[in-house]
Amino acid sequence: MSNREGGCLCGAVRYRITKPVNHIDVCHCSMCRKHSGGVGLGLEAPTGGLEWTGEENIQTYVSSPWAERGFCRLCGSSLFWRMTADGPAEGMISLSAGTLDDLNGLPLKTEIYIDHKPDSYAFAGETKKMTQAEVEAAFAPDGGN
Repeated sequence: MSNREGGCLCGAVRYRITKPVNHIDVCHCSMCRKHSGGVGLGLEAPTGGLEWTGEENIQTYVSSPWAERGFCRLCGSSLFWRMTADGPAEGMISLSAGTLDDLNGLPLKTEIYIDHKPDSYAFAGETKKMTQAEVEAAFAPDGGN
């Protein structure tokens, strides 16, 4: 389904996804848990398939040497994680899935940083699972080194 929409709690920031998306992923790292207040449920925005309104209300925070996190400067809603460093995933945006107006039809596909997942919760169903080392080898600008 294309043309999914979402936004922050107060409505000052809105977005529209104009290209098809078909799943969500989850990150168990401590930064995503702190940024989201739970687990980091994300939806990778297709390249060239994201339109924003209210961008002037987006504040970013550099959370690591290779990524930043965006949030509404008015209500504080976590909006996205974005890869900022050179490398295979430069510019990739993972929208905070909870900001979508409708999550129906988006199954959970991958759990990353699975070796950081607390034992207090688990997801039902089969998912691809990747450790920190596997994620960094695949996406970090220097292969995680």
